[in-house]
Parts: sequence; C-alpha cells; structure tokens
Amino acid sequence: MVDKSSKPGWLPPKWIRRAAWKFHRGLYRVTGGRLGLWRPKPGGWGALRLTAIGRRSGEERSVMLGYFEDGPDYITLAMNGWMEGEPAWWLNLQTNPEASVVVKGGEPQRIRARAAEGEERDRLWARWQEIDKDLDGWAAQRSTGAAVVMLQVLGVG
Repeated sequence: MVDKSSKPGWLPPKWIRRAAWKFHRGLYRVTGGRLGLWRPKPGGWGALRLTAIGRRSGEERSVMLGYFEDGPDYITLAMNGWMEGEPAWWLNLQTNPEASVVVKGGEPQRIRARAAEGEERDRLWARWQEIDKDLDGWAAQRSTGAAVVMLQVLGVG
C-alpha cells in the first residue's frame, strides 16, 4: 500500500512530461517500431505499446507504458504521470478491457486488463517498489492511489 508519509520526488512540469510522451510515441512511429520499446532488465522496467478502443470515440488509441512481467502477464501502473486523475488509457480499458500490446521483438498480443486487488495488488506494488525505490514518494503526490493494472495475455494476434 502507498506510504503517504514518504517524501514526494521532484516531477518536471506537466508540459515537459506531455512533450516526453509525445516524443516517445513519435520515435516509435517514425522508426517503424525499431525504437521506443524495450524489455525489462533485472531490477528495471520495460516499455510496451498498448492499443485500446477509446471509450467515447470508438477508435483505436495507443500509448507507451512502463511494465514488468509477472509470469505470462504484463503489469503496469495507472499513474497518469503522477498527476491527478486516471489516465485516459485506463478509463478506456475499464470500458472495454480487451486490447492489444506489443513488446520489443514480439508480435501483437491480445490482452484483457483488470485492476489487481488485495494481496495480489500488495505483491505487485512491492515488485514495483523493488524497481523504483521512490515509488511511494511519487504516489504520495496524488490524492488517490494508482491502480496496479494486470494485462493478462489471451493470445497472439
């Protein structure tokens, strides 16, 4: 669980975070997917591309997310850059939990998303804490918790 007594880390201004997100997506797009994704290394996270259906538009929406692997599944945080509110991709997945992901060197995979709860959430949060020692400090900057999101692999395609 989030320790609200942790000292929050420094975050760059919102416009810098948004520019970085756009640059990351653009890098992936311009290089045809050769750059922008990476697999997690021991003690680190990777980057994957999630494509979900927009809850209002009905159109495909893609976003780059940090993740780690838990068995065959991918685990990410619905953190919205540690800003208030839920990220749009998580709201989209709550409306339509089936989506697809691409990881470095892999084929698109069909997934079903859900929020981890209870002991499972605590276990997965603790794994994120091993990767990011300042996790509780980052999380303390939000008035609500960040969902630990499981992207459960359904198959290739």
